[in-house]
Amino acid sequence: MNNRVRELRNERGWSQADLAAQLNVSRQTINAIETGRYDPGLPLAFRIATLFGRPIESIFVPGEVDA
Repeated sequence: MNNRVRELRNERGWSQADLAAQLNVSRQTINAIETGRYDPGLPLAFRIATLFGRPIESIFVPGEVDA
């Protein structure tokens, strides 16, 4: 899954720690999401979308599926 979390976070001038605190997750979780090592579950994905004021599908986009 591709995402725009880093881009949206940077637009607001937030560090990974700032975003993590607002979402009540670890900075490592934010790093893993931004680097594509972790796809958040729906509850966290919806919290991220709400925080950025965007539809979830504008932040998280399915990538290529491994065949």
